[in-house]
Amino acid sequence: MLVHLMHTHVLSVLVTSTETRPAVSNAADSTQWTARLWGMLITLCIVLFLDGLDVSMIGVSLPSIGSELHLETSTLQWLVSGYVLGYGGLLLLGGRTADLLGRRKVFLIALAVFALASLAGALVSSPALLILTRFVKGLAAAFTAPTGLSIITTNFAEGPARNKALSIYTVFGAGGYSMGLLFGGLMTGLGWRWTFLLPVPIALAALAAAAYLVPKDKPAEEGGHDLFGALLSTAGMLLLVYTVVSAPEAGWTSVRTLGSFVAVIALFAAFVGVEKRVRYPLVRLGILRKPTLWRASVAIIAVGGSYFSWQFITTLYLQDTLGWTPLHLALALLPVGVLVVASAFVSDKLVDRFGTGPIIAITLAVMAVGYLMYLRLDTAPDYLTVLLPAVLLIGIGWVGFPAINIQATSGIEDDEQGLAAGVLQTAMQVGAAIVLAVTTAIVTSSHSADASPGAMLDTYRPGLQFAAGVAIVGALVAFSAFLPKVRARRNEAAAVAAAREPEVELVG
Repeated sequence: MLVHLMHTHVLSVLVTSTETRPAVSNAADSTQWTARLWGMLITLCIVLFLDGLDVSMIGVSLPSIGSELHLETSTLQWLVSGYVLGYGGLLLLGGRTADLLGRRKVFLIALAVFALASLAGALVSSPALLILTRFVKGLAAAFTAPTGLSIITTNFAEGPARNKALSIYTVFGAGGYSMGLLFGGLMTGLGWRWTFLLPVPIALAALAAAAYLVPKDKPAEEGGHDLFGALLSTAGMLLLVYTVVSAPEAGWTSVRTLGSFVAVIALFAAFVGVEKRVRYPLVRLGILRKPTLWRASVAIIAVGGSYFSWQFITTLYLQDTLGWTPLHLALALLPVGVLVVASAFVSDKLVDRFGTGPIIAITLAVMAVGYLMYLRLDTAPDYLTVLLPAVLLIGIGWVGFPAINIQATSGIEDDEQGLAAGVLQTAMQVGAAIVLAVTTAIVTSSHSADASPGAMLDTYRPGLQFAAGVAIVGALVAFSAFLPKVRARRNEAAAVAAAREPEVELVG
């Protein structure tokens, strides 16, 4: 269970901007939503819903799987870590592949692989094969997530239409995660294999609908020849995710961990060298210098990393220490999902009115306040007065999630939408993994042999403080992006007022 919360909320609904270039001519505006277009959007939303549902259900079922298959904790963890490895390791490749080979083709193939891996996971009993199915499902999600986003961004015009579509998309992702907690509790009651089986008919139905509704697109006329760059980036990302996931167990200063980090640096250095020289690079390095993309990446790491660390500690303390049931815990955290769902009705309008910067900064700041309030936690927490207020404020951080994603691909051309989506997804996956790994190391270093609720809370409190600090840093970075604009407007207003002062005096 060590890392399952890192990637569960990868609604990672990577969106494009309302603050960019004019809409492409073949994209639908707000008045042209046909029944077929609605059907395509809902199908893509269902696939995103399925991703959140699947990951949440598996997290809930881990104890039952371990009990039936007699798995050690270290082995059990890889049912989750294997998914993270496939997902985080191939996101960049997945996004760019969609741009180069055709979004519809890549989406359909990846969704079919996801369904088959789900079915295989329900049928096997070998721990190694079960872990392999999780890796394959993560690999498939690494292709469906950025591809689904780029299908939306190239079929809905920038502005109100795209914001509305992406708000709906976000809601389905949050809903999948929230419902996964509930369905996980119910399905595990029937048997853990049902948590693997449930996604199969949903994925097959979505596959049939996507084959009919998603329009055909043309692969890029140029590019796709950077095979060496693809190998280097995939190897680098796989090794980085593996190193981060396994570092708490192996030790951050162990020879294996340090050697792995050195190898990661070498692989990425070689990748940069290749991308600078190859005619058609897998990743155009200039895209990484886009201010909107890297600021959004910092924000998404702050939101995801702090939340997954907080939820990880909350799960351990409330469930393992205080004896809450999985269903009880899921219901306690459900307000976060409810807030995200409710925000779908207003998020696009808020972005149109205020822009992305203020929304990101304010929601991150409110989220940080929620973490600080959560530090009031004691050994017998009252839900209404202690937990619920903090949970609601933390949930507001996710209300700003669409704005983060809208900001991410500002100014990105259509032929790089999948790449930008992969960059942002990768930032959240790997960044949140690092934050959670550091949190785990902090908690482990302060571990006490005393298993009493009070002693365990003292063990977890430094991790909660670190999660709050991550959110605070993210909020400060977000505020720094738009405060200069506020000062400039104030200076402009002051200059205009000063210019008018002599006229007022003359009139007097």
